[in-house]
Amino acid sequence: MSGEDVAEREGARPRRSWPLIVFVLVLVAGGAFAAGRFSAFDTVAAPNRADIGFARDMQVHHAQAVEMAMIEYRATQDDELRVVAYDIATGQQAQSGEMYAWLVEWGLPQRGSEPLMAWMQGTEHDHGGAVTSDATEDELREAMGMATDEELAQLQELAGTTAGDCLFTDLMIEHHTGALEMVAAERDLGSIPRVLQTAEAMADTQQREIEVLQSAQARLGCG
Repeated sequence: MSGEDVAEREGARPRRSWPLIVFVLVLVAGGAFAAGRFSAFDTVAAPNRADIGFARDMQVHHAQAVEMAMIEYRATQDDELRVVAYDIATGQQAQSGEMYAWLVEWGLPQRGSEPLMAWMQGTEHDHGGAVTSDATEDELREAMGMATDEELAQLQELAGTTAGDCLFTDLMIEHHTGALEMVAAERDLGSIPRVLQTAEAMADTQQREIEVLQSAQARLGCG
């Protein structure tokens, strides 16, 4: 893409209230943290390995979804995808704040010593047994449906074009699909009702968003 093309694209792009959206994300996360911090976890003595792993790994997963959604929100010319991107960013930021608060409530660090997805081993939702002793974190993140650094760079480069919209839908559908596997594993292994309830809400929302993103792909003629 030439400098002239970029300038033309920038000139045509409507102004976004970018500082306001960042402020909203901070407020959303703070409110969710407060709600999660004071949630009642007295139904079981302590969270089990799946509850803890889910709260940790889903925060990692959500952080990238928020990053991709904000790239799309800031640049896209497609009104429907702008709304979807906003919903993903604010919704997942709120859930991340709540999960952060759970770990604070449990007296646990936000990151553990186990590899990503280790808590999912032994279920049919362990991404094909991707957790191995020699797997790198990048390989594990990719197995979870997360975008690679190269894909994120490409999304940034194409942002604001139809090709960028199509790439966003591809990456986010794959990302959401990985999250649904994590929810399914928590459903099988988890112990705390509040965590299970939140996981189910994630699944419902992300499945609906997958359908919206697939509809957008058809509308845009994404190959």
